[in-house]
Amino acid sequence: MNQHTAECSPLDHQINRFGLWSAVICIATGCLAIALPLDVPNGYDATQAERVSWLVANRNAFVAGWANQIIAMLALSGLFLAIAWRVRQKNPLNALLAAGAAVMATMAFVIPKFMAVWTIPLLAEAADSGGAGAAMAATLLPLLNVSIPFSLYTSFDYLGFWLYSLSALLTMAPLYDRDWASRFASLSLGLFGLGFNLAFVLLLWGVVGAPEIEMSFGMSIIPLLLLILIMIAIFRRSN
Repeated sequence: MNQHTAECSPLDHQINRFGLWSAVICIATGCLAIALPLDVPNGYDATQAERVSWLVANRNAFVAGWANQIIAMLALSGLFLAIAWRVRQKNPLNALLAAGAAVMATMAFVIPKFMAVWTIPLLAEAADSGGAGAAMAATLLPLLNVSIPFSLYTSFDYLGFWLYSLSALLTMAPLYDRDWASRFASLSLGLFGLGFNLAFVLLLWGVVGAPEIEMSFGMSIIPLLLLILIMIAIFRRSN
């Protein structure tokens, strides 16, 4: 018998709906992100003056883009938490650890993304005006560069995805079941978890350089897109 064919409690139904809506929101915010800017064009090579000028001119769009990212990451965390709940009967310890990793990832993501909504526009305004705090703003803005993979800002982002990868590895085996959807979901979790950690090891060994970080780690995140679609089917079936 499939592990999820047994009668579900009201809490199970609520969490299934929570996971379903989390996956749907991930897709919706992903589509919206295509139209919202997250940094100055060619942000990796942009100068400080170009970034400040762009941030001042496009403040509202920049804030909207990163507010959308906050919603997307909260939804993705919700998806991982719903998956952890789903595997709790097969492996309670893995489910507990996976949920903890997802919660820590949420904090790692919220910190930089809140800075993008609150701090970065204010720093750009201060640097552009040349008034009080302009010198400090000019010093802090490069540290919070959202396009350079080794900035303080992006380090928090990669930390969040690394914690997601740990959650994925912990739930990969317990999620595997007889039906094809669970098998594909388990495979997607495994590809993401193993791929991200492999890219991380290659980075530590010096095989992956700074210019290749975004592509190397971005490739490992692709299975998450498949996971979201599969989990929509699984949660709908469970409801």
